[in-house]
Amino acid sequence: MPFFERWLTLWVALCIVAGIALGHLFPSVFQALGDAEIANVNMPVAVLIWLMIVPMLLKIDFAALSKVKEHWRGIGVTLFINWAVKPFTMAALAWVFIGYLFRDLLPAAEIDSYIAGLIILAAAPCTAMVFVWSHLTKGEPHFTLTQVALNDTIMIFAFAPIVGLLLGLSAITVPWETLLLSVGLYIVVPVIASQLIRNRILHHGGEAALAKLLNRIQPIALSALLATLVLLFAFQGEQILAQPYVIALLAVPILIQVYFNSGLAYLLNRWTGEQHCVAAPSALIGASNFFELAVAAAISLFGIQSGAALATVVGVLIEVPVMLSVVAIVNRTKGWYERGASQAAAARNETRTGEETA
Repeated sequence: MPFFERWLTLWVALCIVAGIALGHLFPSVFQALGDAEIANVNMPVAVLIWLMIVPMLLKIDFAALSKVKEHWRGIGVTLFINWAVKPFTMAALAWVFIGYLFRDLLPAAEIDSYIAGLIILAAAPCTAMVFVWSHLTKGEPHFTLTQVALNDTIMIFAFAPIVGLLLGLSAITVPWETLLLSVGLYIVVPVIASQLIRNRILHHGGEAALAKLLNRIQPIALSALLATLVLLFAFQGEQILAQPYVIALLAVPILIQVYFNSGLAYLLNRWTGEQHCVAAPSALIGASNFFELAVAAAISLFGIQSGAALATVVGVLIEVPVMLSVVAIVNRTKGWYERGASQAAAARNETRTGEETA
């Protein structure tokens, strides 16, 4: 992994400290930044989110969707986990842990907001860091690219309905106009803009020009992420200082859902007889979250000082160490996986042969 990404958890921790300190020293400055809104969208954060999202989407080639049939079992498993399992298991875990088990330990006024933030976090699968995790597991690059392109396409249509449904089930009023505005602002427009830029660069300079641009703008994307975190923790500082264990409590359902969903995807791929080079990135895509989008949506829906925004940021805090642990698990179990996948493939072939003979 590149140096900066490898130590992302450390940078996030430093941003927590810096944000809390700056918010305490310059409260009027951050209050002015928090009030800079248009149609419930905080404009400083919106600019920073764009600087994060567009460089990531530049890596995605939507033409890869034509290869969706090449690894249809792995694609099917990952889609099932991402869209039929993960948002709903996270909602259930949020209700159990935040709404029940930890209720007395958390600020009563923020319980619903924390649950909403966790739901938003799980409603969109990861886009950028997945390529790093896939590389570390020797994942099939065409599968990874195809899966991410397909997820991003589905996200345009499915993110708002899933979030709206689960927030409604949580008895949280859904501001549909703001939710749809978030989808347009942070998904639809960046996808269109990034593909126009990508196609133009490829047309004039080819893959080398695109790679050069991505190398130049990657530090901008990471800097924007860290600046966003400083802003968030500048507003959340008093609450965190008063109850520092809030972050640890919010991390519990996130950790459980990561290991549950990655494990389920891994086992389902093994059961279908899929290759390990597909199953590994499938498990990682099935577990990770598009936290940049989650942060933006939470701020738009509930405000920069909300518990929802804080809950999504906890996902950023633990992203790297927890996903690296999943990488280690799938790498170390490759032999076990391949034995089971071979047996499943052989059994499927026997069944097919028997049906053809009959």
